[in-house]
Amino acid sequence: MEEVKVNNYAMLRGTLAQAPCFSHENRGERFYQFPLEVLRLSGAADTINVIVRQELAESVELENTQKLCVSGELRSFNNKSGEGPKLIISVFARELWFDDGEDENIIELTGTVCKQPNLRVTPMGREICDLMIAVNRRYGRSDYLPCIAWGERARTAAGWDVGSVVELDGRIQSRRYTKNIDGVSVEKTAYEVSVIDIDRADT
Repeated sequence: MEEVKVNNYAMLRGTLAQAPCFSHENRGERFYQFPLEVLRLSGAADTINVIVRQELAESVELENTQKLCVSGELRSFNNKSGEGPKLIISVFARELWFDDGEDENIIELTGTVCKQPNLRVTPMGREICDLMIAVNRRYGRSDYLPCIAWGERARTAAGWDVGSVVELDGRIQSRRYTKNIDGVSVEKTAYEVSVIDIDRADT
């Protein structure tokens, strides 16, 4: 079994919000990106960026408003351009297919806590723990993925140390927020894994 399927698995089913556009080229291979809108149970939608190889994108002839399944892994990219977010989160597609089933948003990760967990309380009194998980990729690289746990799981995760190995199930969500830049309010979008279940894997 491939390592990426053991450590990092993402499966989405949603609606193609925009036709693929060129993203970047790496080692002579062209990659495209597109936003996929995935509904939550509440009816709100998360808009998730998907990266796909040109060959795979062309093989399924993607068009706007199509219902699509994406299987792959959750990736991070450290943006050093100075424009946009510093940490870019997206789903790297390994398989694409059309499916009219209900929207799905599944993330399964095994990784290492690489930053001291931060326990905080929302204005509504809910406990949240912010986690940064490093997930190994091939060729010695890692993806650094922000995660949030709630309630009892948040309190448990807050007691873990840097270096703890964890396994988690969750969903990737987009969150809009406003940041003041040079006196101007700018709307931004953050991405994080909302944890459904999480456990230590190294005990």
